Amino acid sequence: MTDAVTRVLFVCLGNICRSPTADAVLRLWVQERGLAGHIRVDSCGTAGWHVGKPPDPRSVAAARERGYDLSPLRARQLCWEDYFDFDYMLAMDESNLEILRREAPLDYAGHIGLLLDFAPQAPEREVPDPYYGDGGGFVRVLELVEAANEGLLAEIGRRERS
Repeated sequence: MTDAVTRVLFVCLGNICRSPTADAVLRLWVQERGLAGHIRVDSCGTAGWHVGKPPDPRSVAAARERGYDLSPLRARQLCWEDYFDFDYMLAMDESNLEILRREAPLDYAGHIGLLLDFAPQAPEREVPDPYYGDGGGFVRVLELVEAANEGLLAEIGRRERS
């Protein structure tokens, strides 16, 4: 990889379930793979209901079972500066993708898309929001973001080599 830093932002609605899970997974993998100087990771929500709060305890528990630590993360809301700070802005679902696209500056040169675009083998196109469901939804979120983050890291690697 080059000396350039690729900046990735995961986006969901409240930033307490899906996007912090994707954040923690990629953040750990970046550390484990020696890519900390090459990839920066963050997450946010399009709504401000949970700003400053930790991730949902059910997300924290499901992630902990698989070796991921969500405890340092705190919810924040998408802001205008994010469009200037991130190369990849990856939404968990179509609704949040629409918000990202609608609010993007006309000259935004990065990639705005769905996270699961990087997991073409996944049966879903959107990462389902587990907030109102049972604990199984949080495990499914982990499965989906792991698959997508593998694809994302491969894509970043390809771009760096080209």
